[in-house]
Amino acid sequence: MSVLIESLDREGRGIARVEGKAIFIEGGLPGETVSYASYRRKLNYEQAVATAIHEPSAERELPRCPHFGVCGGCSMQHLEVRAQVAAKQRVLEDSLWHIGKLRPEAMLRAIYGLAWGYRHRARISVRLVPKKGGVLVGFHERKSSFVADMGCCEVLPRPVSDLLLPLRALIAGLSNPSRLPQIELAVGEAVTVLVLRILDPLSTADEHALRGFAAQHGIQFWLQRAGPDTAEPFYPQDAPPLYYSLPEFGVQIRFRPTDFTQVNHQVNRILVRQAMALLDPRPGERIADLFCGMGNFSLPIASRGAEVLGVEGNAELVRRAEGNARENGLAARARFQTANLFEAANCVQFGAGEGGGFDKLLIDPPRDGAVELVKALGEGGPRRIVYVSCDPATLARDAEVLVQLKGYRLVAAGVINMFPHTSHVESMALFQK
Repeated sequence: MSVLIESLDREGRGIARVEGKAIFIEGGLPGETVSYASYRRKLNYEQAVATAIHEPSAERELPRCPHFGVCGGCSMQHLEVRAQVAAKQRVLEDSLWHIGKLRPEAMLRAIYGLAWGYRHRARISVRLVPKKGGVLVGFHERKSSFVADMGCCEVLPRPVSDLLLPLRALIAGLSNPSRLPQIELAVGEAVTVLVLRILDPLSTADEHALRGFAAQHGIQFWLQRAGPDTAEPFYPQDAPPLYYSLPEFGVQIRFRPTDFTQVNHQVNRILVRQAMALLDPRPGERIADLFCGMGNFSLPIASRGAEVLGVEGNAELVRRAEGNARENGLAARARFQTANLFEAANCVQFGAGEGGGFDKLLIDPPRDGAVELVKALGEGGPRRIVYVSCDPATLARDAEVLVQLKGYRLVAAGVINMFPHTSHVESMALFQK
């Protein structure tokens, strides 16, 4: 059966309609006529995969990665990258309207970066699969816990992609390869770190093999025996520290390889620049950076002369932020504290206004959003809020509270293509009283 694809959904699937029933078709693009095979049927919708493209879109591209369609890491390589961003912009606008009943006064220009080789952080799975020839190193297959049989990855930096096959051979030669289930990748500006999650102690021969591999390929191995905090350098011990820089603000941010950082360093620089342009921090202002992590926004705010309080629920990240403030000579203007911002009682102090309030807020929450925080804002609260979001739905929900209940205007909003070739939508919005 052939159908016309009308639009894309939030997962990058084509949407068609048959007798009023929505059909979500993987691999279909707007304007295309496709045949499809359904793999899940419900009363009001079906999920399907395109089996033939009869009239391809002008925006269709040949996927660069030979593993596209099997590996679950990317879902949109068949769509031209600028069209991907346009689709994400529509997702943002639709979420704001259908969930928050809001339209921004202006749309921000979309933020682009490198389309390939951009991913500087990743969690890579390892499995011993004798039926497939031994050890597999890669991402999971789509909708599966199986590890894709990968020889390269186009979204990883080329030197890291080139390590996938050598890592297979290395791990296959260890004394117990089935007890090494995961590799955490962290690429800094001076060093590339691979954190090996090991469930059994390494033998002397294993350690010798790891040292040789690190020396040959110019990387540093860390070993993680339990939780993320147990990760520690293995070889070489004297490698440079992990860091990324924000040169426009004279800031370098150090991190551990298991810390949360933005995966796309180039786009992060543009993201921070735009956030600072919207926030406009000035000397003498008091600004709160909520869900601050290691200071990605706090330190640029302080570099502009404002006093900033960074608040984060993870005490380890708070300690890292304090260290970064000292390293960058900004400790006098940047303070940090640990607080759970998903609890309403902890949010009141940041929006009360009278006496101890803040002139402006920057909010960068995880996918759950910041609903308790925005509900806590008082009459004398901050006059300007920059909200950085990784989920358009929770942004729209929180935006409705800010506009309908708290008296803010949604001045502008736009998308950031932090994860090209995926359906993930990062966005930024400006609210003002």
